Amino acid sequence: MSEFKYACPVCGQHIKCDSSQAGTQMECPTCFQKITVPQAPSTDEQKFILTGVKKTDRPVPKLPEGSAPALSTKKSSLAVVIAVLVVLLAAGAGVYAFRGKIFRPHHPETPVVADDETSTNKPAAKPALVAPPANDTNWLLNLATVEIPEAPAQGRIHGQDFITERAILQSGTLTLRSGRTGPLNLGLQVNFGGVQPEALSGQSLNIVTNAPMAARVILNWQDGDHPAREILQGGYAMRLNFGQAAGNRLPGTIYFCAPDDTKSYVMGMFSAEIRKSKPKTQ
Repeated sequence: MSEFKYACPVCGQHIKCDSSQAGTQMECPTCFQKITVPQAPSTDEQKFILTGVKKTDRPVPKLPEGSAPALSTKKSSLAVVIAVLVVLLAAGAGVYAFRGKIFRPHHPETPVVADDETSTNKPAAKPALVAPPANDTNWLLNLATVEIPEAPAQGRIHGQDFITERAILQSGTLTLRSGRTGPLNLGLQVNFGGVQPEALSGQSLNIVTNAPMAARVILNWQDGDHPAREILQGGYAMRLNFGQAAGNRLPGTIYFCAPDDTKSYVMGMFSAEIRKSKPKTQ
């Protein structure tokens, strides 16, 4: 039996043994670790070329011959995986850089909290009506050929296109106006001398140009920045039909034609809001 030396894999202590102890377990006299004795060298020239194996260490398996291609295949697969990961990371970086253009953020409307004095049940304001262009063929002083369209009362007042946005009957005066609130800058008023709405309900009125008596008509318009008006006591043509009053409404149709150079006229339907007369001041 030949003797040889090996080194402890933990502390490096040189240990001497013979070939019969190869493969057995020994305890290092220095670090007291359990060591598996290596196989003795095949020649007598080298007596200290080996290193023992720690008992808890797993020996590295030897690759069988011809295993190099498999290792190469694993390396190729790993390279493909790394390449795919690089492409995905690059794509993710591009999406993050242009996220503002690719994904447009959605900003929901901020709800408006109503004040104590503002009711959430208040109806939304109606959009303003747009008056269609006036047509000279509708300017007719002869009522025999008049046809009243089924559309909101509209026309032209002193060269300005007009459409009725609000109709009011108060103190015996019928007012057709543009704009629902504010000053009467554009509109038509027909005064019946204080007649009550009940007396007008279901009545019809035809006034020709040569009528000896006629209701007073007032035309309102804007002359630049200043309000203007014209009062007509006769000479105009008008057909006025009232429906039946219901609640605080009095529907009707109107055709009015003024004898002026600007060819003012108003024709169409309306639904007048009946408002109580203002009390007379003492």
